[in-house]
Amino acid sequence: MSDFATRLGEAGGLPVHLSYDTDPAGVCEWLSAVVISGGQDMHPACWGGDTSVVRNIDPRTDPMVHDRERDAYEVAIVREALDRGIPVLGVCRGMQVLNVALGGSLVPDLSEGAVSHLSPDVAPTDGTADHVVTFEDGSLAAKILGGDVITNSWHHQAVGRCGAGVAVTGRTADGVVESIEVPGRPVLGVQWHPEWMTSNDPTLGWVVAAAARHLEQRSTP
Repeated sequence: MSDFATRLGEAGGLPVHLSYDTDPAGVCEWLSAVVISGGQDMHPACWGGDTSVVRNIDPRTDPMVHDRERDAYEVAIVREALDRGIPVLGVCRGMQVLNVALGGSLVPDLSEGAVSHLSPDVAPTDGTADHVVTFEDGSLAAKILGGDVITNSWHHQAVGRCGAGVAVTGRTADGVVESIEVPGRPVLGVQWHPEWMTSNDPTLGWVVAAAARHLEQRSTP
């Protein structure tokens, strides 16, 4: 989380960490963008998955087990932001939260293949040559990234069925979803970690610029 705040600050943003006991509607009164970061798997009950994989462990003692409180809060704030036209960037787990918040599902566990999605590399890294993300022509992601890119990757789940209004705009060669959007709206989900790329990832600059535009529009009488 500190790496994310640092990189957003370097991109010109003013990052604010929110606790789960804050009111999504209340904070969205003054937020100019919402960023949902990476982390543990969403609880499968959120999207109709197999709940037998869930372990009865307090997430406050193990940050990698399911956390229903985090799931509920992030889904709620994403929906609130979307209702208000606030820009949203979802990263890794955050992209999956975005899809689930709109009624989509997830792939519970990716099988091993030609593309490595659970990298053994330590952050920061720009990824390996096998992890090339190809974007749909004319998509927001293509405009931001400027064409196909190599990215880092640390995930074993992925977007499955798309939620309402969600479009897949980026994939790796094995078909795994790497970017999603809600066409016509300032909403982007990416499966990689821009905050852990060695090079400057333009998605962070995009969300800061989108936040500035939203703030200006909100301030205009």
